[in-house]
Amino acid sequence: MSLRRRLDEVSERGWSEPYQALKNDVHRRLVEDLGRRGTSWTREEVEREVGRILDSGTELLTRVDRAKLISDIVDEAMGYGPIEPLVRDAGITEIMVNGPNVVFAEQAGKIFPTAIRFRDDQHVMRIIEKIVSEVGRRIDEAQPYVDARLPDGSRVNAIIPPLALNGPCLTIRKFARDPYVAEDLINFGTMTAEMAQVLRAAVAAKMNVVVSGGTGAGKTTLLNVLSMFIPPTERIITIEDAAELQLKHEHWVRLETRPPNIEGRGQVTTRDLVRNALRMRPDRIIVGEVRGGEALDMLQALNTGHEGSLTTVHANSPRDGLARIETMVLMAGVELPTRAIREQVSSAIHVVVHVSRYIDGVRRVAKVSEVTGMEGDIITMQDIALFVQEGIGPDGRVLGQHTFTGIRPRFYDRLKPAGVELPLSIFLR
Repeated sequence: MSLRRRLDEVSERGWSEPYQALKNDVHRRLVEDLGRRGTSWTREEVEREVGRILDSGTELLTRVDRAKLISDIVDEAMGYGPIEPLVRDAGITEIMVNGPNVVFAEQAGKIFPTAIRFRDDQHVMRIIEKIVSEVGRRIDEAQPYVDARLPDGSRVNAIIPPLALNGPCLTIRKFARDPYVAEDLINFGTMTAEMAQVLRAAVAAKMNVVVSGGTGAGKTTLLNVLSMFIPPTERIITIEDAAELQLKHEHWVRLETRPPNIEGRGQVTTRDLVRNALRMRPDRIIVGEVRGGEALDMLQALNTGHEGSLTTVHANSPRDGLARIETMVLMAGVELPTRAIREQVSSAIHVVVHVSRYIDGVRRVAKVSEVTGMEGDIITMQDIALFVQEGIGPDGRVLGQHTFTGIRPRFYDRLKPAGVELPLSIFLR
């Protein structure tokens, strides 16, 4: 069948089976050409080669059909297939493939369905295998899920049958090419300028800060902004499962965990790296997320002179964040009395910043809480600032404002000796 006739069918029936058949045929011929010539290709060279293949037909294509076809085929050959436009779109922050026929994306905090489709499960699998192979990982029935970092810093998770019952699933969390700074978060409505001042002072004065929140609430983004408040003369060591932080410091050492190999050996955990980091003369240790026994090592480090460190934890509130850390200490396999653990937590952690993604998609600092000590067996806390929600506007926007509670934080007395100036009146606004 000629190219012209097949494109006539595409025009009559839309971008459906005939279009896919044509795309597959041209893609197959492209792969054969690339294989024969065996050299590295740029995207522009592949576009020209696809154009040459299309020109070999007896009829010319319409401009729209040709541009669409070339773009799709080049995306298939050089990128991540149907989702490549989403990967390139700087406004898309998350891509969720729930099988071949269901693809969602997130933009400006809102999740929406897309018209993107894969041919079948095998098509999704081929894209997943291409992604994981680029980062030196594998995925198959023996290892049916992968959590990794792409070369551009995006975080990717893939899970396949038999664990995924709806077919292969892929999730890509993208990060801004230029990391956000405090001014960006102020403009987004995440926090106020006064709250940023307080957090900057806390970090500069070597308070230990935990950022808590749910999945997708913006914990890593806020952690990255807080890390920018660290003086440039200090040595920072970051520890992450999949490296996402984008610090602007020169004296910065990045450490990343390693999964076991195909033989089940060679694994390096967050706990291993926390212990090793203590031997690297750090001024600050930043753990991307505590989720296991490394919480005990982290607390011991914070209580033995490594102050000013930062981390995140999945939690529904500041108090829940401390409770989760307490539970994770028990995961270290060391039998400690509950009161002893809570004393470690209360003395090691000074400030908990809780972030939430609200119904309008905006990520906001919901609370800034200070850990004040112990009363009996209970860790005591006080809220310094919070977001007060007042309702929902006609446009779906959450109405409310950030406000200080009027409480003078106990850590205020530590600011001036540390050389940090912060007017006391800021807490009374």
